[in-house]
Amino acid sequence: MGKGIAYLVAMIAGVVVVGWVAVAVLHALLGAIGYLIVGALVVGGGVYLYGKAKKGLAPGTRTQRRIEAATKTYRMRNR
Repeated sequence: MGKGIAYLVAMIAGVVVVGWVAVAVLHALLGAIGYLIVGALVVGGGVYLYGKAKKGLAPGTRTQRRIEAATKTYRMRNR
């Protein structure tokens, strides 16, 4: 009778330990995936903003013409 209880307790402890290890590994994997997703969003957002800024300052755009006019005015004023 004592051996049966010992085996039962050992089996329950084994299941608990295996479950604990599985949860720890799963937590680590999901954490890494979370960091990858956040990193990809940050990099993608940076690329998007860079493209928008580059397109906004392209030759012939209103923003570029304003910058050139301001530069010309600044040079004329500071001769």
